[in-house]
Amino acid sequence: MYEVEIKSLLGSRDNAKKLKEKLVAKYPNTKLVGHGKQLNHYFNLPKDQSKLIENITPIIDSKKKEALKNILVHGHKISIRTRQTDDKVILVLKASVGDDTSSNGVKRLEFESAVSMTLHQLDDVLLKSGCTYQAKWSREREEYESGSMHVCIDKNAGYGYLAEFEIIVHDDNELELTRQFLLEEMESLGFGELLQDRLERMFSHYNANWSEYYGTDKTFSIE
Repeated sequence: MYEVEIKSLLGSRDNAKKLKEKLVAKYPNTKLVGHGKQLNHYFNLPKDQSKLIENITPIIDSKKKEALKNILVHGHKISIRTRQTDDKVILVLKASVGDDTSSNGVKRLEFESAVSMTLHQLDDVLLKSGCTYQAKWSREREEYESGSMHVCIDKNAGYGYLAEFEIIVHDDNELELTRQFLLEEMESLGFGELLQDRLERMFSHYNANWSEYYGTDKTFSIE
């Protein structure tokens, strides 16, 4: 499973409202499919991942073990995170496809599996496997669906309002065409891409100062 995702920095609540209005006007079949608060905890991977694989394999969905093996074997620049959405806890791995980063790239391999434990317990599994905290993130998310396209409108600690335009594909030959499609959709709605170099500067700043922003409404601006 490949994720093609492009971010747009909205800046204000008004811009977030405008995006929703334009999306529904262009695609009347657009529906709200998710709404809630999220906690996302990012981790640094250990050099030796054998203990990590040993510890997470038993706790994930048995049907997804092959997908986990695939992303660990074929992915590069792998990022791992834990997520809590309301009362659901998920283990997430992403790996870059091409030169993008796995944390913020446009084209990525993606793995998700719900687990039967608390966020704290899942974090503890990773920490005991040699992972260390990179940063903790908090956000409020509204997720809209229009055909195969998902648009998430987030209010992020640190970043403020941000939109993610996403399509999942199962063939790597479709990645570039899908990216171009999403860029055209965003432009037609009056919004542009948050470029990777600026996004990486924002990501680095947040990671270095996450304790100031996590769980708050504080934001920063970096060009």
